Amino acid sequence: MTTIDAGHETAKVSLPRTERPDAPAYLQRYQERQARTATPTATPEEADDNTPLYLRRFRERREDGNSLEAPVPLWEGAELGATRAWAEVTRTREIIPEAREHMPAVATDIYLVRHGETQGYSTESGLTPMGSWQSHRRGQELARRVMTGHTVTMGCADTNRARQTAEGIRRGLLDQLVLFGREADIGEIRPYEEFRNFQVATPDGFRDVTQAFRQYHSEMEMYERLRDGGRPQWLVDVDRFWGIQSGGGDPITHWLTMPMLTFEPPVACVRRFWAGILRMHAESPGHTTIVATHSGPIRAFATWAMGYDPGEPFNTEFVRVRILKDSKEAVVLYRNRVQEVPVPNLDDFPDWWAGLEGQAVPASRRGE
Repeated sequence: MTTIDAGHETAKVSLPRTERPDAPAYLQRYQERQARTATPTATPEEADDNTPLYLRRFRERREDGNSLEAPVPLWEGAELGATRAWAEVTRTREIIPEAREHMPAVATDIYLVRHGETQGYSTESGLTPMGSWQSHRRGQELARRVMTGHTVTMGCADTNRARQTAEGIRRGLLDQLVLFGREADIGEIRPYEEFRNFQVATPDGFRDVTQAFRQYHSEMEMYERLRDGGRPQWLVDVDRFWGIQSGGGDPITHWLTMPMLTFEPPVACVRRFWAGILRMHAESPGHTTIVATHSGPIRAFATWAMGYDPGEPFNTEFVRVRILKDSKEAVVLYRNRVQEVPVPNLDDFPDWWAGLEGQAVPASRRGE
């Protein structure tokens, strides 16, 4: 009760009370549940009608002493031979992944690395400063997987941009291993003919597609002056290939999907890469191998392994090939995709360019 003096009159006003003697609603409900469950004759349904059914059944099993035991299955399949051992043998990788201890050990780990950013494909000018940084950075990243006592074999395609990429990767490996305090044997860089870029059949023999570009320009200038309209087939193919490049398209997709008579087929590049992989595996089994090469054959190899075209590798991006101990299977890793493939027997497949290296292409093959 509060007294208010309004002029000469005094009025008594009753204000609402804020204190409450009763408990809050949540506490009242809790006390009611406790009171009901304290009654020994109350069933779980009578104790709390709002209790979930699963909780009621759990309390019932707890009272029976079986709270921690799973219900006994009605059928285990023993009558039909479906035992635990049978289930272990017949399980598939789609349902349960293989445990690490069950997987065969890796014999050789090979990285097929695309070269860094280049100054252009019209000349053999090598890498840009950005490409050199990319190569060094990739070497630092790969050093995390090189431990003390490991041996790393270095290889490259016989081009300036691939060789400079391999040199940058090697420097990055050495710098980062010193930072990690690890000691590993990083081999010298060797060029491998198997990891060259795809070839073009020119009148002077098979040439790298970049080398063919320079010859293509000089030949096209002559035909444009003559204006007789006749051009050999190799010149038509190279003109179409580089025309897609200059128009902002993807010439490698054209090479993978459109047959060209004077270009090395993608399947021949895959076979050639496998020949190089198996050669390095035989020369240095159990080692890590890093090869700097070109995007076209790398993409063809990844397409063969994955069964679809996974796209052009970025500068210094790699496809990883892990040959297993039995040398009959390999695991190919590219862009978060892992595919198990058989190691091919190269004697069972034709060598497309056997006996043709270094030879001039006859007129019949040039389209003349």
